[in-house]
Amino acid sequence: MASTSTSSTSVTTRRAALADPGYQAFVILRTGFAVAPILFGLDKFANLLVDWPAYLAPWINDLVPGSGQSAMYAVGVIEIVAGLVVAVAPRFGGWLVAGWLAGIIVSLLTIPDYYDIALRDFGLLLGAVALARLAQRHQGARA
Repeated sequence: MASTSTSSTSVTTRRAALADPGYQAFVILRTGFAVAPILFGLDKFANLLVDWPAYLAPWINDLVPGSGQSAMYAVGVIEIVAGLVVAVAPRFGGWLVAGWLAGIIVSLLTIPDYYDIALRDFGLLLGAVALARLAQRHQGARA
């Protein structure tokens, strides 16, 4: 009998959490910021979406050893790890993705004609910060 009431209470609590718009926003952001970095990270190895080395600022390319594509392989690994961290620990992962996006923004601002992408990534950075803040609140609600 105790397991029935515990199970029933758990289902009720879960339904209440799922009905909360704040929790819904948290789940949406968590899913997006887990999946997108993993997919973009994997694409760094295939270049199906875009020629990723073109987005690497020349001054950064001069700092890293090897070719721009080699640098993109490292970027891909970092993005995959960031997506996994968001999936497992969104309270930390949100800040990690926000920091990573800040670095991307700095790089893009130093390449002419990429300002629109830098602005888009600033919007994503704000979303990652919102994820981290919502995770702080919903950590106990299956975060």
